[in-house]
Amino acid sequence: MKTAEIAQRYLDFFEKRGHVIVPSASLVTDDPALLFTVAGMVPFIPYLSGDVPAPYARAADVQKCIRTNDIEEVGHTPRHGTFFQMLGNWSFGDYFKEGAIGFAWELLTTPYEDGGLGFDPKDLWVTVYEEDDEAHDLWLKLTTLPEDRIQRLGKDTNYWSTGLPGPAGPCSEIFFDRGPAYGIDGGPATDDDRYVEIWNLVFMQYEITNVTSKYDFDIVGELPHKNIDTGMGLERIAFIKQGVDNMYETDQVRPVLDKAVELSGRTYGADHEDDIRFRVIADHVRSSLMLLADGVTPANDGRGYILRRLMRRAIRSMRLLGVDGPTFGQLFAASRDAMKSAYPVVEADYPRIEQYALAEEATFLRTLAAGSALLDDSLASTKDAGGTTLPGNEVFLLHDTYGFPIELTLEIAEEAGLTVDRAAFDTLMLEQRTRAKADARSRKRQLADTSVYRDLRAKGETVFTGYTDLETESTILGILVDGVPVDRATAGQIAEVILAETALYAESGGQVADKGVIVGPGYELDVLDVQKPVAGLISHTVEVTTGEVSVDAPATTVVDAVNRRAAQQAHSATHLIHAALRDTLGSSATQAGSLNRAGYMRFDFSWGQALSEATKSEIEEISNNAIRDNLEVTTRVLALDEAKALGAQALFGEKYGEVVRMVDIGGPWSRELCGGTHVGRSAEIGLINLVGESSVGASNRRVEALVGLDAFRSLAAERAIVSQLTSTLKTPRDQLPARIAELTANLKAAEKKIAAFESKALGDRAPALLAAATTVGRQRVVAESLGSAASADDVRTLALQVRDRLGGDAGVVALGADVGGRAVVIVATNEAARSAGAKAGALAKIAAGVLGGGGGGRDDVAQGGGTDASALPSALAAVKDALSA
Repeated sequence: MKTAEIAQRYLDFFEKRGHVIVPSASLVTDDPALLFTVAGMVPFIPYLSGDVPAPYARAADVQKCIRTNDIEEVGHTPRHGTFFQMLGNWSFGDYFKEGAIGFAWELLTTPYEDGGLGFDPKDLWVTVYEEDDEAHDLWLKLTTLPEDRIQRLGKDTNYWSTGLPGPAGPCSEIFFDRGPAYGIDGGPATDDDRYVEIWNLVFMQYEITNVTSKYDFDIVGELPHKNIDTGMGLERIAFIKQGVDNMYETDQVRPVLDKAVELSGRTYGADHEDDIRFRVIADHVRSSLMLLADGVTPANDGRGYILRRLMRRAIRSMRLLGVDGPTFGQLFAASRDAMKSAYPVVEADYPRIEQYALAEEATFLRTLAAGSALLDDSLASTKDAGGTTLPGNEVFLLHDTYGFPIELTLEIAEEAGLTVDRAAFDTLMLEQRTRAKADARSRKRQLADTSVYRDLRAKGETVFTGYTDLETESTILGILVDGVPVDRATAGQIAEVILAETALYAESGGQVADKGVIVGPGYELDVLDVQKPVAGLISHTVEVTTGEVSVDAPATTVVDAVNRRAAQQAHSATHLIHAALRDTLGSSATQAGSLNRAGYMRFDFSWGQALSEATKSEIEEISNNAIRDNLEVTTRVLALDEAKALGAQALFGEKYGEVVRMVDIGGPWSRELCGGTHVGRSAEIGLINLVGESSVGASNRRVEALVGLDAFRSLAAERAIVSQLTSTLKTPRDQLPARIAELTANLKAAEKKIAAFESKALGDRAPALLAAATTVGRQRVVAESLGSAASADDVRTLALQVRDRLGGDAGVVALGADVGGRAVVIVATNEAARSAGAKAGALAKIAAGVLGGGGGGRDDVAQGGGTDASALPSALAAVKDALSA
């Protein structure tokens, strides 16, 4: 039974039983507490919590998920994968335990030929929460399970909560017994790989508070509407039904594993460690493919870091299998072919996906080469010092700063006959993880409790009238102060105000929130921000500037018309730039983020190299030609599938419902799904001035532009500067670049001559410095301050000249100078001095300590420095003192 067929049988089963089939949400969730959709219930959280009324009573879906908290387990167990698909059926105040248990048992045990999954009841076990007698009794009533295959377990396994105040409840898990070949008897309570959890039924029936941990809380009471949240692992069902030992050998994953086998020339099943590497590659390549398809790109933080880590672990595993060259071109293609029937986007968007994958692989292969050179230096230094263990801090530096995998370090060190101080490395890694977890907990604590909006959202969606009106009369539905509902707010207070209707635009789609005021009888509110805390609800953060505002009071929202007009210009300009980029660079230049506010826009897009000046000029010209042509801007509200069929671009980071708003500029030339506000015709934008283009990641670029009056002012300022230059340099405007280049060349030549003169003058001081040599202990020592010098290299050259003229006697030269406001000390020793114990590196470090800086180097020549140039005499005296000790 193919994976896709299992998923379709699941959806067909529940659709026939009155469930609305919901498409998978993106792997990129808009939940601020999460980086990814980590479980099937994430997209339904607003409905399960009651913050947003559910649009259907019962639903079913196949949800894409990414979870990396068990990443080290990937490849070691039969069921751990970073990307997985969760089959779920949901009830929002409709059926409860009896319905969920009945549906699950029916689907699992109905014969294959009758549309079920065809599990033999004798292979199934169930666990329930130890205090949930109702669920226990229903399993006995509704199924053929004997009581000894229904096990009661505690909160740690059979009670669900988010770890935050809100809904919670007991759960019941269904397990498949793989048989005695996979472990001991005893059921799921034995916690053995023999019993594979395939389905979890969560009975969301309680409201909890005073939460101190995921399993320590107080139950306030039962929820007014009890919900069902179930999750069945598609990959787990697939490997059981396909008769393979693990999820990595199923039809959607195995092709990548087989391609890795082919590329490495090794055999799957012949070596335990190699098998783990093959499975890691298969899992991580598929996960990376799906993340790239949902708009995530490699980066050094956030979601991009997780993607980068997955890709680099796959590259590392290929290297450990003996493949040093690029392989992503073939591995990603294999994963695309395995996944495209279930997710057509991976084929349609593959050119862009492949571009990112190949760029990241090339970057990391270079990193590995650079890291290998640094590791070689560390190995050589350790051996030269007579050591046998590579220091943990150096290994951590390689891992943390250069991305060099610890496994490769261990392998290379072993080949060199050395060990690694793994305990020190692990300590540093633990400290890093502890800091990261503390940061994550802090971020989670700072999140607003969206349950405060529940009652307000239950009154209906906030109606946005701002597409057509700049003023709207409404009513105050609710007021929050410091996140707590109140009846009124008075002058000077900051509050959140919820209205039934508003003309003020809430920040979304890259467009910042409107400015404006809210006025009513006896009060005025200055609008500081407008946001959507939960779907369908608009919240206005305001300062009460006059009077007192109360719930149920009349209110009129008034938009700052000048600011809105400028914001609309910028938003429409963003669409023009996007279309111009695609015209110029092709369809692979897709959006990766945007920001537009009054007078300014920025647009991030997928592209692997800097744009030439000619390309930037072309993009700017295309955009301004569209403004000149005064293209009509039209909006339509239509079904999502219809909009996509018309070629509308869906923008990164946006979530779309079944009905969407499509914005056309010049018909299909610029056609995007967009909820923002726009001009009526393109000429209203006025002018676009492209002012910047830069990198924002390995394969992302950013263009920035000024729009409208701000663009004109910028160009006017540049015109004034050009006019001033033509007057000062007495040069026509069209000859300015050549004249400035000539002056720059002349200046560089003059600076070079001056430096040569200064260097010669410094070198001429060698005889005088030799004459100033003193005897300290058994060495001849020259320790002098030179005043100022052009560069540290000049000081070094002079120090070496003086050292070489000291002859065969033990000699030490320490010269200090002020180089560009920074103190520099160069110490040079000859062979006789070094034999007597004078080490240049140690002496330079002593001088640097006096100067308030750092230093060191080789035994024959070294450099130190600091910020306190006035302390040079004291630093040189410290060198003498050290030699006399």
